[in-house]
This record gives sequence, structure tokens and C-alpha cells, in this order.
Amino acid sequence: MNKDERIISIFKGHGGFARTTELKQAAVHTSDIARLVREGVLEKIKPGLFRMADLPQTNGVPVSFIDVCQAVPTGVICLLSALDYYDLTTFNPSEVYVALRHSAKLPKIEYPPIRKYFFRDRFYFCGIEEIKTAHGVVRIYNQEKSICDMFRYRNRLGEDIALESLKNYLKRKEANINKLMDCAVQCQVHAVMQAYVKAMIAQ
Repeated sequence: MNKDERIISIFKGHGGFARTTELKQAAVHTSDIARLVREGVLEKIKPGLFRMADLPQTNGVPVSFIDVCQAVPTGVICLLSALDYYDLTTFNPSEVYVALRHSAKLPKIEYPPIRKYFFRDRFYFCGIEEIKTAHGVVRIYNQEKSICDMFRYRNRLGEDIALESLKNYLKRKEANINKLMDCAVQCQVHAVMQAYVKAMIAQ
């Protein structure tokens, strides 16, 4: 096994990711990591965090989601990124939308491009689900919470997308209106969503 193969084996042993501290413990020189980044073998996610460039999707989870959750362990995939993951919108976001607690500090992330939102605790903690992948855990809001958050931000991100996501959700066999409206109460959008839900069901 040559030097580069040994480095890649370290990454594979950590689910495709490795931090500078782990690489130093394995006696890997920073110059070799920088070279592999230049050669496109590795990608730098943020200072001190790297991953294999050819990391495949697992469980249908985009690699960009895994990158963000590795770089920001308390981050939660939200809003347009979550709606896109659940196939609740035709909008294809060019950034990863991530929620953090209101008091959190976000490290500088070099890749992928992100759009951050700071949620107060009452909005941050409810509806978080965890998807386990071979490369780490991805935290994402469930369908109901993602729709309710979209209604909270409808004036900023587009009411048309909020309505599209709600309409698509209500068509699904697994749609749970009670769960949706309970979440709407928590997100303080119950009144506006209730009117739309009634209108869509009546159609």
C-alpha cells in the first residue's frame, strides 16, 4: 500500500470523511492532504474537515446534506432543501438550507454553498428526524415541519412554493392532517394553513 492508498484507507475507515486531528494522529502530513485536494481526490468542506471526492449517495441522501451535517453537527436540513428531498416541490435549490439554534455559531464552510437560518428553540427542536447513512447521520425536519416552516417564511421564499408543498403533501396516502396541524400550531402558522387545508380538501 503506497502513501496515497493509506490516506484513502483512513478516510474510508471514517465513512469517507476525516478531520485534521485524526489525520495527524495517523501521521499524515498536511502537505499530502493539500496535494490530494489540488488533484481532486479529496475535497475540503471546512477548515479541518475533508472528504473523499467520489463519495456516493446513500439511502438517496444527497452528499451535500452529509457534508453540511458533518461540518455542523447541530445543523438541521430545512425549508427548500427538505421539501426537495421529500419531493414536495419542483424547485431545485442551488444551496443547502440549514437551520441552527438562534444562539449557535456557524463555522466557515467552503463547500457546499449553504443558506443558514437561525431558529428559536420553539421552532428548532420540533420535527427533527435522523437519517443514518454509511457516511454519518443527517438531521432533517420531517415533511410536516418542513411545510410549516415554509409557511413561516412564505413572504421571503415564496408563497407559491409553500402552497405547492402543501398540495403535494395532502395528495399522499401517508398524509397526516392532525400531525400537520399540530405542527402548524407549534410554528405559529395554524390560522393561515387551516384555511388552505380546508380549501384544498374541499376541491
